[in-house]
Amino acid sequence: MADGRILHGGPRPLFHYGWLIVAAGCLCIFACLGLGRFALGMLLPAMGKSLQLSYSQMGLISTCNFVGYLAAVLLCGRMQARFGASRLITGALVLVGLSAALIGTGQGLFSVLVLYTLTGMGSGAANVPIMGLIAAWFGPKIRGRAAGFIVIGSGFAILVSGRVIPVLNDLRPDGWRLSWFVLAGVVLAVALVCALVLRDSPAELGLERVGGAGRKDPAGVRPARVPERKVLLHCGFLYFIFGFTYVIYATFIVTVLVQEYGYSEQAAGSFWSWVGLLSLLSGPVFGTLSDRLGRRAGLMTVFSIQTLAYLLVGLKLTGQALALSIGFFGLVAWSVPTIMLALVSDLVGTRNTVRIFGLITFIFGLGQIAGPYLAGVMAESAGNFSAAFLLASAMTCMAVVVSALLPVSPEP
Repeated sequence: MADGRILHGGPRPLFHYGWLIVAAGCLCIFACLGLGRFALGMLLPAMGKSLQLSYSQMGLISTCNFVGYLAAVLLCGRMQARFGASRLITGALVLVGLSAALIGTGQGLFSVLVLYTLTGMGSGAANVPIMGLIAAWFGPKIRGRAAGFIVIGSGFAILVSGRVIPVLNDLRPDGWRLSWFVLAGVVLAVALVCALVLRDSPAELGLERVGGAGRKDPAGVRPARVPERKVLLHCGFLYFIFGFTYVIYATFIVTVLVQEYGYSEQAAGSFWSWVGLLSLLSGPVFGTLSDRLGRRAGLMTVFSIQTLAYLLVGLKLTGQALALSIGFFGLVAWSVPTIMLALVSDLVGTRNTVRIFGLITFIFGLGQIAGPYLAGVMAESAGNFSAAFLLASAMTCMAVVVSALLPVSPEP
């Protein structure tokens, strides 16, 4: 049947409801990851000064958030099976919003640690199922593009928080508290939108998936045709490499620009702002590319571009090479999660997507923890970050080879 056609007959609607799912999903990522996690860096300096936190204590706050995130992604499959995706996402966003508001009232390290752990749990419990909804609402031929539009929410949040939070922080001596309250209000508003818009499947509205229903098993879901263990190991390994390498760049590139290349913080920040802007293209462009050329080709292209981004810094090249590095990194910033979601759904079927994607997201998280730590150790030993970026480029080069060995996604 044609896209968006009602299952039991009737005229084809001009606009498929699935694209409202994408819009709500973009807002969800904007709220749960963009505001729930990526805005912390803008808030920590003022928080640390007000609450008299050391650098290690500020780092611990971020770590606790990530621990909560990892705990949630491991449980997403079970929670979604019990509550359904839409209710789980809405409840998770409410948790993010309420915990963020309470952080704004925090008086010491312990309360902030507990609350920001809960924020991390809400972020994880919203992120994985909203990505999983794409598998339910979109067929394989358009799934990458749809996932790509969802992940740009993170890029928007980076841009917005970078502009708004400094203004809020300057409004009063404890402006960081006001910032948390405003972020909480935005997240709760997004939770309301998701509660009103999200539906667990097109069948609830008598619709087919966007892109057609494809071949189905008796339960109405495409059957898995690749062993789950193979998918988990192969995709998990690639996702680990992505998490390990991209977070090295995101964590230390500004430090490298300032301390090793002599740029001012304002100039380095201007470089970094281009990452947020370019990242808005990364999901839709490379998600669509993977729809047309295949997931293997998409991942090989993305990891090749990342290799160049890391290598240009690792070789300590100057001038235009640094601008190219920033451009390459921003261009593919959110593309791997986009393609990975589509790939997992293609290989294991709609029914198993959330569970398997949650597991490889946990592996991805381990890479995010290990990457900055090892890069910091290497930098302390060598006196600069060159070796760490060369390691990152070597790992993504290996990911190109591993991507070429991925099983072919079954045809719909």
